[in-house]
Amino acid sequence: MVCLDVNFRSRLWDAEEAASVLRAWAPSVDVLIASNDELPLCLPADAPADPTARAKQLLALGVGEVVVKLGAAGATAYGEDGASVHAPARPVRAVDTADAGDTGGAGDAFVAGYLSAFLDGAGTEARLDRAVRTGAFAVSSRGDWEGAPTRSEPALLSSPAGTVLR
Repeated sequence: MVCLDVNFRSRLWDAEEAASVLRAWAPSVDVLIASNDELPLCLPADAPADPTARAKQLLALGVGEVVVKLGAAGATAYGEDGASVHAPARPVRAVDTADAGDTGGAGDAFVAGYLSAFLDGAGTEARLDRAVRTGAFAVSSRGDWEGAPTRSEPALLSSPAGTVLR
């Protein structure tokens, strides 16, 4: 399985260079994880603005599953079958970081949660639920990895699981 966490950093390369590489990789990816503003880097220049349309375009290119991180709005996973699953963000008190606007490893924690649930054999809904929970732990502690939860801790952020959309 190939998972691509876009995780674009403009300090490392410019958007044009990143887009040429990511667009070439996309058809070989089984699971693509990105924020909505990163999705255009994986698509042709005329990509739509709507996250659902962007995800469907990536699926048509051969990506197996597209997971879109939506920050405080949660996240949505889109599968080959056309179904999508949305999980709301978990309400937590975010810790101030030295870099204003930095979410202190939330994206990395999100991906770790998603992939750990995948390796546990969980379905899309459970994978997405674990991802948003581990991301919530990251923003509620100082540092990039210091708030990473143990296996039992994500259950502390109890909330309904993701809602299946059609």
